[in-house]
Amino acid sequence: MSLDALTFLFIGGSFALYIGIAIWARAGSTKEFYVAGGGVPPIANGMATAADWMSAASFISLAGIVSFVGRDASAYLMGWTGGYVLLAMLLAPYLRKFGKFTVPDFIGDRYYSNTARTIAVICTIIISFTYVAGQMRGVGIVFSRYLHVDINTGVVIGMAIVFFYAVLGGMKGITYTQVAQYCVLILAFMVPAIFLSLQVTGHLLPQTALGATLDSGQSVLATLDQLSVELGFAQYTAGSKTTIDLFFMTFALMAGTAGLPHVIVRFFTVPRVKDARASAGWALIFIAILYTSVPGVAGFGRVNLIQTVNGVENTGREYSQIPDWFARWENTGLIKWEDKNNDGKVFYSKTEENELTVNRDIMVLANPEIAQLPNWVIALVAAGAVAAALSTAAGLLLVISTSISHDLMKKTINPNLSEKQELLYARGAAVVAILVAGWFGVNPPGFVAQVVALAFGLAASSVFPAILMGIFSRRMNTAGAVSGMVAGIAVTLAYIVYFKFLGGTSDQWIMGISPEGFGTVGMILNFIVAKIVSSMTAEPPAEIQQIVEDIRIPRGAGAASSH
Repeated sequence: MSLDALTFLFIGGSFALYIGIAIWARAGSTKEFYVAGGGVPPIANGMATAADWMSAASFISLAGIVSFVGRDASAYLMGWTGGYVLLAMLLAPYLRKFGKFTVPDFIGDRYYSNTARTIAVICTIIISFTYVAGQMRGVGIVFSRYLHVDINTGVVIGMAIVFFYAVLGGMKGITYTQVAQYCVLILAFMVPAIFLSLQVTGHLLPQTALGATLDSGQSVLATLDQLSVELGFAQYTAGSKTTIDLFFMTFALMAGTAGLPHVIVRFFTVPRVKDARASAGWALIFIAILYTSVPGVAGFGRVNLIQTVNGVENTGREYSQIPDWFARWENTGLIKWEDKNNDGKVFYSKTEENELTVNRDIMVLANPEIAQLPNWVIALVAAGAVAAALSTAAGLLLVISTSISHDLMKKTINPNLSEKQELLYARGAAVVAILVAGWFGVNPPGFVAQVVALAFGLAASSVFPAILMGIFSRRMNTAGAVSGMVAGIAVTLAYIVYFKFLGGTSDQWIMGISPEGFGTVGMILNFIVAKIVSSMTAEPPAEIQQIVEDIRIPRGAGAASSH
């Protein structure tokens, strides 16, 4: 069967599965729409959480960053995995016991203020829209290659699919859809990873194959170092980021992970507090399967790309001799070749002689084709990439719609809304959110993982400190929390906007800290401002201080409540 036929079969079959699940699990109440009725088993919730969190950035872009950047990309690996441990240990069980649907709901009740709730809603929407932009872009990239449409048309197709099962099914539909999407995406990532590992090193497990010896007598890492230096790139295992930027970026990704609203809400979908801990453990296992494979996939892909394009001798290769995958990706505009010396050869380097521009977001998708793996593996990767992007996009869009309908409309503007009206607002907000997300997907401020990293920085600088202090500080009050959130997200957002949209250059970075790492600065500012303001204003009411004490006591189910 041809590649196109297999691709349509795999992607079409997976879509049919997701839409069927959405119809089967259609939300009929606000509790089912927001938290799937609160009855999801821990292992299923662990799979759904893993799919929700492992977005297009994890599936499509992470290995691409590691492949092209080397050591510096370790910030993504350490930040995103370490942050999940932080979330599971420090926040999830306590938020689950507090018993509210959403992050703004927790902040609004904990800080006894609709102002705090509204600020949290604004922060949540900014974070979610920034994050979802990367997912829609990822969908566009996948469809542009495999459905032979331009990227913008691919984004529109993705919008239509997410619209159907997110708006119809709510959290109940999304949860069980994400269980299926996890199974698809993990198979789609691991099958070619194992193929590549066996092909390049002879080792079965990609997690351990980076140190394997190649035919040249060198390890994969040593080969990458040598190739990188010969071609003018930074040494693969050395990197070019400053230590402070690497540290700040890692911590921004960690704290941002722990503050992501669409991941936190997953812990309200299980029946009990202990189930929240169990599902966190399952999710970490499911996530680790993919994340421990990323460095190997990245390394194999980079070696294959260089040797396929440049030839074994690294002198360039006749364009007519390069396999068909190259022309297919050229058609998407994500690989561009310019024959500067008119010799008919393609040469890839980081020197003036370079003739090739490669978008790093294509590496995972192109890897099976570069390695000439079977067509069914290539089609499986396409289905997995779409599953990864759509699973997270759906979760984010639900958070946006919930924040608007539940936290803004129901809790702040019109407390007398009926359940039917609230559900209508939720679905209407989801429709608007999909349209805005599609616009960001067409006009992204960077490559997929970079855009997602910005969202993590915004989460780290705004809601993470407010949640952490809300759980562990009896003295933190409304004025402190609100001041901290405003200061943190304002400074971080201004820094991002200046350097991503207004022409700021890297030599202007404060202390050499990139926009992706500046969320740590915003987070520190948030803590400082919140502490100073709270110490200068009145203590929280006695009942609020008692709530803070109670949520850290490990007993009681803490059933999720919309009231």
